[in-house]
Amino acid sequence: MTYRMFEGKDHASIYHKYRFTPPDELKNIVLQYLDKKKGRPHVLAVDLGCGTGQNSRLLAPHFREVVGIDVSECQLEEAKAVPGNPNIMYREGTAEELPFADGSVDLVTAASAAHWFDQSRFLAEASRVLKPRGCMALLGYSDNSTRFRYQNCGERLGRIYEEVKQELRPHTSSPVALSEGKLEELYAAIPFPDKERIESIRVKSLIPVKNVVGFIESWSMFQAYRKTDPQIAYDLLLNTQRRFLEEMGVTSPDTEIEWELEYFCVLASKPQ
Repeated sequence: MTYRMFEGKDHASIYHKYRFTPPDELKNIVLQYLDKKKGRPHVLAVDLGCGTGQNSRLLAPHFREVVGIDVSECQLEEAKAVPGNPNIMYREGTAEELPFADGSVDLVTAASAAHWFDQSRFLAEASRVLKPRGCMALLGYSDNSTRFRYQNCGERLGRIYEEVKQELRPHTSSPVALSEGKLEELYAAIPFPDKERIESIRVKSLIPVKNVVGFIESWSMFQAYRKTDPQIAYDLLLNTQRRFLEEMGVTSPDTEIEWELEYFCVLASKPQ
């Protein structure tokens, strides 16, 4: 089945504001792999589960055309509202039924989205539309080893973050658990013999405390939690921000902390 978890207008707005663009380190790995396996020119990239277009915009300078596909009209409205990148087209659709001719796509990619796809149908469609030696790149991050640094309280901030995750764990769907396993099951099912899985790409960035809280709000499990009791969910966000600021000894939610995420990448190339 195709999961439909991010479709509301409010959730799409939160997703657009607080979800991260994949880091350049990950983009470079994908482009180098495509250069090596297929070579240039890079004509068409298809970004599945594109959401509000972060990954589509990252790829746009490197392809003649990028098509972002998502099931959520509200997510796509957010993506289309971002100016620039005239070579990106956004379309409503699913990863299991792709509107492309056989052997017409250079790169099929998905960033923090492949765990929502129907595995067998998606792989069949990706195999159909890819050119010979065309590539698949499925990106994601593991939240099991996220680290924070701010003066000497990074470990305490990490414990607060883990407590929030434990509070939300009963509302976690099985696809999210698949993502936390770094798509191991999906990787094993890819029918191409030429494939690899790159793990533990650790990337550091500075992020305001309010964006950490916004990131939590964007999670599908938080949105499920909010549906059970909106006030308790709202209080969880407020208390999380308050606890972060108290541990840091500051008052402004704009205060930046170092945030370290672990990314991974599943790569595969269609046979000649």
